[in-house]
Amino acid sequence: MVDPIVATFVILALAIVAFLSGRIPIAIVAVGVALALWATGVITLPQALAGFGDSTVIFVASLFVVSEALDATGVTAWAGQQVIGRAGTSRRRLTVVIALMVAVLTAFISLNGAVAALLPVVVVVALKAGIAPSRLLIPLAFSSHAGSLLALTGTPVNVIVSDAAANAGGRAFGYFEFALAGLPLLALSIAIMVAFGDRLLPDRKADQLAEGAPADPQVHAQELRRSYDVSLDTDTFYTPDEGVAEVMITPRSEYIGRKVFPGMTTLREHLVIIAIRRTGERRSPSTADDDAAALRPGDSLLVRGPWDALERYVRLPGVLAVTTPQSLRRAVPLGRGAKRAIGILVVMVALLASGLVPPVVAGLLAAGSLVLAKVLTVPQMFRSIQWSTVVLIAGLIPLSTAFIETGAAELVADRLLDVVGTTNPHLALLALCLLTLVLGQVISNTATVLVVLPIAVSVAAAMDVSVQPFMMALTVVGAASFFTPIATPVNLMVMEPGGYRFGDYWRLGLPLALAYMLIAVLWVPLIWPF
Repeated sequence: MVDPIVATFVILALAIVAFLSGRIPIAIVAVGVALALWATGVITLPQALAGFGDSTVIFVASLFVVSEALDATGVTAWAGQQVIGRAGTSRRRLTVVIALMVAVLTAFISLNGAVAALLPVVVVVALKAGIAPSRLLIPLAFSSHAGSLLALTGTPVNVIVSDAAANAGGRAFGYFEFALAGLPLLALSIAIMVAFGDRLLPDRKADQLAEGAPADPQVHAQELRRSYDVSLDTDTFYTPDEGVAEVMITPRSEYIGRKVFPGMTTLREHLVIIAIRRTGERRSPSTADDDAAALRPGDSLLVRGPWDALERYVRLPGVLAVTTPQSLRRAVPLGRGAKRAIGILVVMVALLASGLVPPVVAGLLAAGSLVLAKVLTVPQMFRSIQWSTVVLIAGLIPLSTAFIETGAAELVADRLLDVVGTTNPHLALLALCLLTLVLGQVISNTATVLVVLPIAVSVAAAMDVSVQPFMMALTVVGAASFFTPIATPVNLMVMEPGGYRFGDYWRLGLPLALAYMLIAVLWVPLIWPF
């Protein structure tokens, strides 16, 4: 029989090697970890599969749906314009604005919710500013960690340590008391990302962004006007209700041989043909009916009409969209359905901030409401979920369970405290923070704090000092999960859109983690004395 603790550490080591190699899809590695823990008898089969029904996983999936609604209706395009208007195209200024935006939002909803809502905004901003999204997405994720320490509702860890402090003879922390540590952390984080981002962040473009990059409607309208020699004002090409699509006649299209002319309408969707372009030729809107020409393979048409009709038209056999209406539609600021999407988002934020319902319920209600309000269709809803990220989180949750149930985490904690002793509170606090920092890179920060918390309470009692600085320090360092993409769900969320690799996180994460350690060990005892 394999020792459960040994098996847990071996599986963890193999998983890290697999992640670092990059040869196996990360979702497959995560599922393999869960199965390996079951096969070695470390956990039961229900425990190995529990991640797929975990409320955190479902909540993250629902937030992808909310994020897609904001993106598809042009809310993110509008927000991106607001950011560009205030920060310009400078990476440093954009980093500051993005960090402040996500920190404030995180304080009232959650890390996962804030990053999921702002992720498409940051991608739009980066592309419009001519900056690789990889330069801004890790700062987005890391800033949310500091934002979680601005209010009690920033993260479940805040609630856990507040209750633990009260139960251990101390007092519960106030709603905004965490900001006494969170504000210095946010300031330090922004300073480090601004000063060292150019050297520590990769300049890389994600593969999937090459196909799905948001188009700029104004630039696209000007290109179409030049190509087709149309006299229409480019400002009328794309509105919240209507748009223009460029389609090409395919080689075996049913439209080959048909005579068309500008001003003609399509039979099925009643779209208006604005202009026609033969291979190497232009036909202006003033072309007369008797000058109409039969369509040939490779000819292209410029058609105008409602967005929904355009999206149905380009899916018909015989035509091929040069630029999909969907990519143009989501780039129109505050398009159709934007008000409904914003309203549903506000209600979800209110539910999350008030705690009236569990976060997963708020997320599911928001996702369902977006479909019922016809902001998204059911196929859109399922396509919007990043399933690789969902599977990865679900597959790694059993690893946290194994660390706790086998006693592996407690074993490491006990050995560390045996070395440093319990005579110096600052030294003991440093040891606990180091342990929390290390464990927080491989298991969730909530699980990490739950493991270290009873040890911290025992140390404070044995030394006859206040438990408050120990609890706050655990919260601070528990948020310093920067070294790997698997450390927190928000790190995973930005991995694919940013085109990041497993080893990209620790470069900027290391100086940030040192800043968190300094705040936890030196600043926290000044505000909450021993």
